[in-house]
Amino acid sequence: MIESFLSNMVPLFKSHYSIGKSILRLDLKSFEKENSNNIFYIAKKHNLKNIVLLEDSMTGFLEAFNNSQKLGFNLIFGLRLNICQDNKIESTNQSSKILVFSKNAKGCKDLSTLYSKYNCDLSQCLDLQSLSELLTKNLYISIPFYDSFLYYNYFYFNSLVLDFKQYKPTFFIENNNLPFDSLLESVVLNYCKKNDFDHFSCKSIFYNSRSDFRAYQTYKCICGRSFSSRNATIENPRLDHCASDDFSFESYFALF
Repeated sequence: MIESFLSNMVPLFKSHYSIGKSILRLDLKSFEKENSNNIFYIAKKHNLKNIVLLEDSMTGFLEAFNNSQKLGFNLIFGLRLNICQDNKIESTNQSSKILVFSKNAKGCKDLSTLYSKYNCDLSQCLDLQSLSELLTKNLYISIPFYDSFLYYNYFYFNSLVLDFKQYKPTFFIENNNLPFDSLLESVVLNYCKKNDFDHFSCKSIFYNSRSDFRAYQTYKCICGRSFSSRNATIENPRLDHCASDDFSFESYFALF
């Protein structure tokens, strides 16, 4: 069960299927060539039995699932989705992120159903009522460290009021050497203590080595068309929160 697995610091992998967010791959071809930016290659090299894959869409799920089965890894798949107080236009302008994980094979089907509703009926923004209707016993929710309602309320003075008490989510905490990490950690810990929520440490992984940061940064620029911004260059691409090379497996591995 995912709840028991999420007890120590966990690497949260994201693949290139989350366009513009990662340069990590899931294909067997690059795995067989021992590509250092293949998630399965990283997992094999470091004896990981479980792979937590947190994506922005379901697009890469089938490849991830099939290749995990072939290579003998246990895949825990989750989606990063928008959530707001309600689904009205004025409310969706103040949205944050929520993470929805599948607990088992049935959960993968439920997650696919939720994702279809999210895109087709909910204008890509869950509200609490929709979440209560779509969340099943086979799904599990967590609150990300970055882009959560706490993050936006504290740093952007938003006024998102999201009551998650009935779901008892786990709150993620990260440290990637960004200037505001310690401040945000204090906010999250205080909120969890006040509301009796669990929290645990994790690390988002978008590339393998710190030396891959420049390639990752370039990829983000291309996908986000950052170079169309005035005065943007590869040395100064004008990318928010792209001020650390610690979103790497190398940084995660160095902690142990």
